[in-house]
Amino acid sequence: MNFSHQFLLSVLIFFGTGCSSMGSIKTMENRLIIENLVIGEGAEAQDYNKVVVNYTGTLEDGSVFDSSLNPGREPFTFTLGVGSVIKGWDLGVKGMKVGGKRKLTIPSDLGYGDKGAGNLIP
Repeated sequence: MNFSHQFLLSVLIFFGTGCSSMGSIKTMENRLIIENLVIGEGAEAQDYNKVVVNYTGTLEDGSVFDSSLNPGREPFTFTLGVGSVIKGWDLGVKGMKVGGKRKLTIPSDLGYGDKGAGNLIP
């Protein structure tokens, strides 16, 4: 039986190849880099859980292309592991705990691919 839990997580999304040196860093085989900035407490987010995240998306040069922290915006809610978001989010948010904060460095093939996303993400 699948139970849907709602998690409030904070995710910094970073597209490119750079990564800072603080926090525990894990580089996955698919080149996704996960840096735990704050571990959080409680249950871990798993596939089919409803998660609520605050996020800031930046490019390699540091320019911000989107953020739930902008005025008038709210945290983003999605179901983990069902493909409703870019693959880098499904993989990078999985395992986070409530109150956790991660920096995800997402390669293009796990993000928006070769086409990018409009004029904001090349």
